[in-house]
Amino acid sequence: MHETRSFFDWFNESVSDHRPWLILGKGPSYARIRDIDCSGFRLCGLNHVVQDRQVELAHCVDIDVVEHCGDAFVRDAGYLVMPWIPHTVTRRRGGTELRKPGSLTLDEWCERMPALDVLRQQGRLLWYNLSTGRGRNRSDAPVIRVEGFSASTMVNLLALAGAPTIRSLGVDGGNQYANAFDHLKETTLLSDGQSSYDLQFKGIARAIYETGVDYASLAEEHPVRIFVGMEPEQELAYDVLCSSIRRHASMTTHIQPLYKAIAEAGISIPLPQKPENRPRTPFSFQRFAIPELAGFRGRAIYLDSDMQVFDDIRKLWLSEFDGAQLLSCKSSDSSRPPQYSVMLLDASTLQWKVTDIVKALDDGKWTYEQLMTEMAPADRKHASLPDSWNTLEAWNEGTQLLHYTDMNTQPWLNVWSPLARLWCEELLHAIEHGDCSAAKVRENAEKGWVRPSLVWQVENQVADPLLIPKRWLNRDVARFLPPHVVAGFSG
Repeated sequence: MHETRSFFDWFNESVSDHRPWLILGKGPSYARIRDIDCSGFRLCGLNHVVQDRQVELAHCVDIDVVEHCGDAFVRDAGYLVMPWIPHTVTRRRGGTELRKPGSLTLDEWCERMPALDVLRQQGRLLWYNLSTGRGRNRSDAPVIRVEGFSASTMVNLLALAGAPTIRSLGVDGGNQYANAFDHLKETTLLSDGQSSYDLQFKGIARAIYETGVDYASLAEEHPVRIFVGMEPEQELAYDVLCSSIRRHASMTTHIQPLYKAIAEAGISIPLPQKPENRPRTPFSFQRFAIPELAGFRGRAIYLDSDMQVFDDIRKLWLSEFDGAQLLSCKSSDSSRPPQYSVMLLDASTLQWKVTDIVKALDDGKWTYEQLMTEMAPADRKHASLPDSWNTLEAWNEGTQLLHYTDMNTQPWLNVWSPLARLWCEELLHAIEHGDCSAAKVRENAEKGWVRPSLVWQVENQVADPLLIPKRWLNRDVARFLPPHVVAGFSG
């Protein structure tokens, strides 16, 4: 008799090529499977998907799915993978279901469920440890963190096994199924009482950040392309921004500093002839090179480097253009002009050349203020992004992106910034996870790009600037002038 095999043993022994995995869920985008050539993928079906399509690997956490799909697993799944301690279902008042780890192991369930026993006998039943199993898990395999629903568990499982590329269809969040699963809507759709399947994206984001797996949905443009306006002296702020984006992002991101991308593309940004048209920051005009850098196709996000992200950038990336070429954030402060430091651009409709734009500026087609505060070269623009994606110098629980707009109080330049602890916590997290390094902080301090006291905070793992010793604060006062002050730019 075959024993249930460890998923990781099976993966190491049987998965010899690098074809990407395609995880199939029951969400609306599953309908697109009819238009996709699946021959280049290894298919993994979640839960009831096996009732509609043959898959190499099927996955479920709950034992009741085996009750519904046992024959389909035997007939149409190459392998079935389940937790060593599967979940069982009990009913709450009102009919909602509570899923929790049961009292039986997967082997013990095989004695009770013929379909599982057939799969075990044929060597097609695989197990893994799920975090909900706690003390009853087996000791000879990693533990997979459960976050949300089956999709995030499967992404974590494949990524930890070493799958370099994962795509999905039907892993959409929301609260709908594809038409192929209409017959399940009354029985399984959000039957556990959750309001939507969006919780799965947090688990997917964690898997991407911790393993580096390339993940995206085939129903969405990918990867998320982000261009950051900056110069070399902002590279530490850039590293922290990138870390904050990646640890929340539920799809793979491609982030580039604009000054490097522009140099590599051989694009030259001329300096306007008229003094009143000169840029207010070293990177003011960089954003106008984005459509050309993007090959005049698809979406692109523009951000400044002096930002910190607290939410999934996928939400911003998938915003609807509704006929616009460019989206910016609404302003919660009526006294401030529109903010174009966060933008989602449709590069396929913006035929910008930065040299032409600077020439038009000098020729008087626009004023500097029209160029920068009205984004005049875009014919169709909407301020339809939530202002929480560009919160200026303030933070609350609803903040998705915090913008440190005042250069004189940016946390890496000024210890007395009221938001310094928040940014320093992100810096320490970035260093801990390899997105930055203590050596880089010291190097930037030696170059005069960040305040000296930041070195002490990093070396002592202290996020709160109020705990910095006085002798280090004195170094800030005696030895440090912020780069923008040295360069003569206003704050």
